[in-house]
Amino acid sequence: MLDILHPNISNINKNNIDINLSEEKIKINIRGKNKEFFTKVGKILSIILPSESNTSSSNENYDVLWLSPDEWMIYFDENKNSNIFDQLYKDISSLNFGSITDISSQLICINIKGENIFELLSSGSPFNFEKFKNNVGSSTQTIVNHIDVILHHKSKNNVNLFVRRSFSEHLYEWLVDSSNFV
Repeated sequence: MLDILHPNISNINKNNIDINLSEEKIKINIRGKNKEFFTKVGKILSIILPSESNTSSSNENYDVLWLSPDEWMIYFDENKNSNIFDQLYKDISSLNFGSITDISSQLICINIKGENIFELLSSGSPFNFEKFKNNVGSSTQTIVNHIDVILHHKSKNNVNLFVRRSFSEHLYEWLVDSSNFV
């Protein structure tokens, strides 16, 4: 049975692939276009938003993924700065410079590490991972096993996969089963 707060996902290592739930992540969707939006976000997060498709920006506290020309996802550890949503909302959304939405309850973060992670993901996705796997910091939105996901290439052989909570257990089970064949 699906637990809406805590998916039934355990940490596992199979065939040199580690699959772990990283649920302590805060996830915030931000949208905006004007100069004030970019200035405020930059000052609050101390980061420049990525402007090219399938890229990301990172600093010691935050990771920001490009989702579309006027949309980004910020994610960070829950214990780093839990009041950042309130600050972004106050300085951006309440002044109509852009929109700020907390999507932490919507998406689950599954971390996948290991030498064969791109073969595993390729086995269930139409996306060509050849360029992606060579570009640390790249991100993409694609489908894995018929499920919409957001992928962030954190470091060599280390990917954070974001999936809707309602599909998380199904995708996790597929990842575990498929890791037997790579």
